[in-house]
Amino acid sequence: MNDINAIEIDTITPEPHPKYSLCTLLTEKEQYIDALASFRAAGFNEPECEFLYIDNSAANKYDAYAGVNRFLQKAQGDYIILCHQDLILHADNREKLDQVIDDITRLDPNWALLGNAGGTVPGQQAYHLTEYTGEEKHYLRRGTFPAKAYSLDENFIVVRKSANLGASHDLEGFHLYGTDLCMIAGILGYSAYVVDFHLWHLGGASTKPPATSGAHATSTFDKTRQNLLNKYQRVCSPRFIQTTCTIFYVSASRLKNSLFNNKHVFSIQKRLNSLRNNSRTE
Repeated sequence: MNDINAIEIDTITPEPHPKYSLCTLLTEKEQYIDALASFRAAGFNEPECEFLYIDNSAANKYDAYAGVNRFLQKAQGDYIILCHQDLILHADNREKLDQVIDDITRLDPNWALLGNAGGTVPGQQAYHLTEYTGEEKHYLRRGTFPAKAYSLDENFIVVRKSANLGASHDLEGFHLYGTDLCMIAGILGYSAYVVDFHLWHLGGASTKPPATSGAHATSTFDKTRQNLLNKYQRVCSPRFIQTTCTIFYVSASRLKNSLFNNKHVFSIQKRLNSLRNNSRTE
């Protein structure tokens, strides 16, 4: 093979890179500076960590979906932390997160996403964080950790870089991208978990009003929710799939899959498609 002018992929030596990339959409620099200070005090320091941000303080350069994809493309860390600018690490630190990752990797080597809050099954959630509402502090803990999740809250999400995830290109806005990432991870064969990593989320204590509030914020959230629903309704719709060497029917129903994956149904489907094509050309 020496005469082939190419590189065998497993012989490439990885370049030195950080373990963690902490990535933030920034709208308030003062909050972000405080967050950086708390992360560094908790052991997240260069060169084992890098800190990346998108500056949306003057105008929205990127919405959350586009911004997340920029981070996932550019970040060099083994673990990419997508986090809000209004977080303060308090009791838990870098050592704790290292241990959480080691533990979850032993439990489930196929994990791709970790968070401190999320939805597990319909009607149930798991979380461990302290939320601030104005001057009031609310310590919140529910569930047994780790808890397998089907959505994650966007305040703090750890993405495993080797999973090669990305947020949907056909969605936009600043809501539900944690849910979108979880759904994409599931399609790719990965799992997501809520883990025991406690921090302070100062969301209610912001000194500046959010870019969207009140009725407009609700309508924006509802629009993103509907767009996400429409997207996955399309993606997950039952269908016949024709390849160059076979045909099969796929849906979420075992009964339909059993009924429709036979040569007689395929023959009928082919005839129907032929009739449709003929009618279009007439």
